[in-house]
Amino acid sequence: MPPGLPASEPAPASVVADGAALSEQQGERVREILRAYPVAGQLGERFKAAGFTLALVGGSVRDALLGRLGNDLDFTTDARPEEILKLVKGWGEAVWDVGIAFGTVGVRKHDLQIEITTYRSELYDRNSRKPEVSFGDTIEEDLVRRDFTVNAMAVKLPEVEFVDPHRGLVDLAAGVLRTPGTPEASFSDDPLRMLRAARFAAQLDFEVAPEVVTAMTEMADRIEIVSAERIQGELNKILLSPRPRKGLTLLVDTGLADRVLPELPALRLERDEHHRHKDVYEHTLTVLEQAIALEGTGEGDGKPDLTLRLAALLHDIGKPRTRRFEPGGGVSFHHHELVGAKMTKKRLRELKYSNELIADVSRLVELHLRFHGYGTGEWTDSAVRRYVRDAGPLLDRLHKLTRSDCTTRNKKKAAALSRIYDGLEQRIGQLQEQEELDAIRPDLNGDQIMALLGIKPGREVGEAYKFLLEQRLEHGPLGEEAAADMLRQWWDAKRHA
Repeated sequence: MPPGLPASEPAPASVVADGAALSEQQGERVREILRAYPVAGQLGERFKAAGFTLALVGGSVRDALLGRLGNDLDFTTDARPEEILKLVKGWGEAVWDVGIAFGTVGVRKHDLQIEITTYRSELYDRNSRKPEVSFGDTIEEDLVRRDFTVNAMAVKLPEVEFVDPHRGLVDLAAGVLRTPGTPEASFSDDPLRMLRAARFAAQLDFEVAPEVVTAMTEMADRIEIVSAERIQGELNKILLSPRPRKGLTLLVDTGLADRVLPELPALRLERDEHHRHKDVYEHTLTVLEQAIALEGTGEGDGKPDLTLRLAALLHDIGKPRTRRFEPGGGVSFHHHELVGAKMTKKRLRELKYSNELIADVSRLVELHLRFHGYGTGEWTDSAVRRYVRDAGPLLDRLHKLTRSDCTTRNKKKAAALSRIYDGLEQRIGQLQEQEELDAIRPDLNGDQIMALLGIKPGREVGEAYKFLLEQRLEHGPLGEEAAADMLRQWWDAKRHA
C-alpha cells in the first residue's frame, strides 16, 4: 500500500462483469484496487451523491488486472469539467485544471495522482496537429474512442461493476493489442496511437494484432500531423520501457521510424556480397540492450537512463554517411563519431529535447570511439587526464556506452577489450586519487595570470589559461612556481615570435 493512505475499508464480496467474465484472480485484483486505494470508492460515492457516474478506466484497470498497482489513477465521468472541479475542491489536497480544455481535472489525494476526465471523443482534422474534443454522455461511447481494447475496460464505482464492451479482458489474457473499432478509424482520429502501439508492445511485451500492424504501415504518413513534443514523449516511453527493441523494431518495420527517427532505419545498410561489415542496425539495438544491462553499475542507480539509452541508440548514426569501401576489400567509417554527433544534435533539436540533454547525448556520441584510439592499452597519464577532462560529468555514462559497444561474437576479442577497459578505469581511479582529475584546472588562475604577465582581461588571458591547462594535462600538477616559470617562457616566446 502506498505510504500515507488511510486504513483500508472492506471491499465488495463480488465483481459483476459486463462483456466478459473475470477469473477469481482478476476479480480479486479489481477488488484490491479499493483495498489499496479506498479513495477510489470514496470518490465514487461522492459523484453518485451528486447525481453523476464515475468509473476507474484505462491503464489503471489494465495494470490492476496485471497485478501492477501504481500511484496514478484515471477516472471517467459524465460530469462536465466545471462540475468535476466543484466536487473535488475541498476533497483533494491539491487540484489543477491545466487539462480542463480537454475535459481533465487533476487531483492529489494521499500521495495519489488522480485524473478525472469527462466522457469524450476526440478527432483530428486531417491537416491539424491538435485534436478537437467533444464531450459524451455514456461510458460506452467513451470507451470506444480509446486507443486499445486493453485500455477500454472500466470499473464503475462505487458499485464495482466491470465494463468491457470490446473484449479487452480476452486480449489482455492473450497479450495482444487491438483497437476497439477499426484501426484505420482509430489512427485517423489520433495518429499518435500508432506510436502508442509500439510503446505498449515495449512496456507490456504484447504482440500487436496483424490488422493493426497493417494499418500502421499503410497510414504511417499520418504521424506527420502530430507535434514533435508528443512524438518525443512516446519515443521516450519506448526507450525507457523494459523492452525498447520490441517497440523500435515495430516502428522501423511499419515505416513510422522513417517519419520520426529516420536515422534508425538508415542503419540497415545494404550488405556487400563479402559481408565486410557487421549489421549496423542490429548492432545498435544490441548496444542499447547491453547499455540497459549496465545501468545499475558504476554510479548508476538502476533506473532507466534516457541520456545513456539515446546515446546507445544514436552512437553509430554517422556510419551510413561515412561508409567507404577501401582498396583490398576493406570497409571504413572514418570520423563517423563526429558526423554522428552533428546528426544527433539536429535530430534531437527537431524532436524538441532540452539543450542540456542534446549536449550530453551528442557529446557521448562524439566520444564513444575515443577509447579505441589508444591501441592495446598503453595509456599515458596525459591520455588518461584528457579522457577524463573531455568526458567531464559524462564519464560514468561513457564507460557504459564504450563497454556496450562491444558486440563481437569472438569471445577472446571481447574478453581482451574488456580487460583493456578495466585497465583504463583502474588508471583513472589511481590518478583521481592522486590529482583530483574531476576538477582539472591550471595551477594559476586568471587573476594570477594577469598579475604575472601584466596584462588586462581579454583574449591573451584566455590563451595563457589554455596553455597552462595543456601543461597540467600533459604533466600533472606542477605547483604555482613551476607553472609561473613555464608561463613566463611561453609569454617571452610568444612576444618575440
